[in-house]
Amino acid sequence: MPIREAILVDARAIAEIHVRAWQSAYRGQLPDGYLEALSADDRIEQHEWTIRNPRQRWRMWVVDDDGRVIGFAVTGPSEDADANERTGEVYAIYLEPDRVGTGVGRTLFEHAIEDLRGRGFTSATLWVLETNARARRFYELAGWKADGTRASERFDTAMLATLRYRTELG
Repeated sequence: MPIREAILVDARAIAEIHVRAWQSAYRGQLPDGYLEALSADDRIEQHEWTIRNPRQRWRMWVVDDDGRVIGFAVTGPSEDADANERTGEVYAIYLEPDRVGTGVGRTLFEHAIEDLRGRGFTSATLWVLETNARARRFYELAGWKADGTRASERFDTAMLATLRYRTELG
C-alpha cells in the first residue's frame, strides 16, 4: 500500500481514524466518558489546519489503500527540552482499528523512521502512555527502548504517566 504525504482532502479521514484509534487503543486507559465524547467533527479543523500550515519540518504521512486513508503518522524534529537539532520525533501513528496487527502499522512506522533518517536526524524519540502495553510492545519489537524519561499528560480529568522511547538512526 502506498504511503504519501497528507493532502487537505485527507483531513476528514485522518480525524475519523484519530478518534476510532483512540477509542479502541485507549479503552481501559483513558476515562470512558472522555473516549465516548471524542468526535471526528471536533478534530477535522485541527487536521485541516495542520495540513495547510505544518510546523516547520513536520510531515504527515498517510497509508492509502486504493484511495482510502487507513492510517497516518506525523514526524518532525523533537520538541523535548533536552533534544538536540539532530533528534527527530514520531509525534503520532494511528491506524483504523481493524488494520492493527496486519503489518500496515509496521510498514507505516518504518516509513516514518526512514523519513527522519533521510532528513539527517541521528536519533528519534516518541511518547507513549505507560499503561499502553500493546504500543510499547510494538515499539520494543522495532528496537526502541524506554530511556527513563517520564512525564504526565492530562486527558479529561485524569493525569496519566507517559514514557519516552528512543532509538538511534545511524
